[in-house]
Amino acid sequence: MGKRILIVDDSSIMRKMITKTLKAGGHTIVGEAKNGKEAVALYKELKPDLVTMDITMREMDGFAAAKEILSDDPDAQIIFVSNLDEKKYGEDATQLGAMGYVSKNKTQKLLDLI
Repeated sequence: MGKRILIVDDSSIMRKMITKTLKAGGHTIVGEAKNGKEAVALYKELKPDLVTMDITMREMDGFAAAKEILSDDPDAQIIFVSNLDEKKYGEDATQLGAMGYVSKNKTQKLLDLI
């Protein structure tokens, strides 16, 4: 059974790419946010099964948003999707409590993590 997913990325093109990948994998997109502030509000409202989270965004970055979401819901499932250094930020993501880190040019890997 597919998951209900919230996509968070400041790039509308990236949100569309992630949506296409996840829908092809049988998942449902319940919402989209363009920054961390929107992500926190939508997470509380929509209660998704999973969040894909960009790191670099205006107003509130992905790590700050993930910390806030995880403090409200320690069971939240978050996968970071970014073009930043995978080794460095991947380690930061898992230390934070995320499920993992996927490079933006390898969005197919999201399906493997889910």
